[in-house]
Amino acid sequence: MTDGDSAGVDAFEAQRRYLGAVAYRLLGSVTDAEDVVQEAWLRWQAVDWSQVADVRAYLTTVVTRLCYDLLGSARARRESYYGEWLPEPLVTDDGESPAERAELGEEVSLAVLAVMEQLTPAERAAFVLHDLFAVGFGEIAAALDRTPDAVRQLASRARRRVREGGRRGTVDPAEHRRAVSAFAAATAQGDLAGLMAALDPEVVWHSDGGGIVSAGVRPIRGAERVARLVAGLAARWLAPESGASFGFARVNGEPGVVWYESPGRVGGVLAFTVADGRITEVHIVVNPEKLAHLV
Repeated sequence: MTDGDSAGVDAFEAQRRYLGAVAYRLLGSVTDAEDVVQEAWLRWQAVDWSQVADVRAYLTTVVTRLCYDLLGSARARRESYYGEWLPEPLVTDDGESPAERAELGEEVSLAVLAVMEQLTPAERAAFVLHDLFAVGFGEIAAALDRTPDAVRQLASRARRRVREGGRRGTVDPAEHRRAVSAFAAATAQGDLAGLMAALDPEVVWHSDGGGIVSAGVRPIRGAERVARLVAGLAARWLAPESGASFGFARVNGEPGVVWYESPGRVGGVLAFTVADGRITEVHIVVNPEKLAHLV
């Protein structure tokens, strides 16, 4: 490998995590995002690197176009999906520094990613690149073959649709963590009253089993119905002889819960929306195909 080759490889590797973060937010799939980044690497190898003035901008355009092409076919697949389609959860610990998190763009909750499924591919690209990664409208316009004014309108429309489609939620991490902790404690103890206290009266439960494992086909609404559902699931999922357990983790940047059906084997990931100290929305992914990237 020549020095020039090494420089090109190093330039791409320096952007790999950033590109993966962009692709994940565009696609809602860790697996598909990894495939896109690999395809971007293959294309990068065919480029005269010395002619690329801004590596990040160039690779962002490549990844955006690859994702844009995938979004149309992905939407068609999701329309025929069994039950609710939820994004693949992104589970991390608290080991990353604020600087490392900033490098990967603004974090997006599972609930917001689910709402973003309502956007057109162009709206989603404009919203993700501009609002989450601060990419300029001119650069986005070049990637989408649109004018900067058209991209500005796309981002504005997407922003409005995301705001209107989302449930009410808090941005206070401490309040969010307290509500999730109360929910987890009540679940572990089979405490129906405790669950009712942790849930907003109009809470909505979303689940994704993909037709592979048992999960609700449609959302379940109301604190009493959700509390009884959770109590029933906990009785099965946390049976003493099963070796199963719950653990806390950052799920798409917010306090969430991971259910381990056996030591080291993830059976489900729960993400929460919290407002006024109570949980207003739960998204639980139990489709094993969407958990395969987790260990």
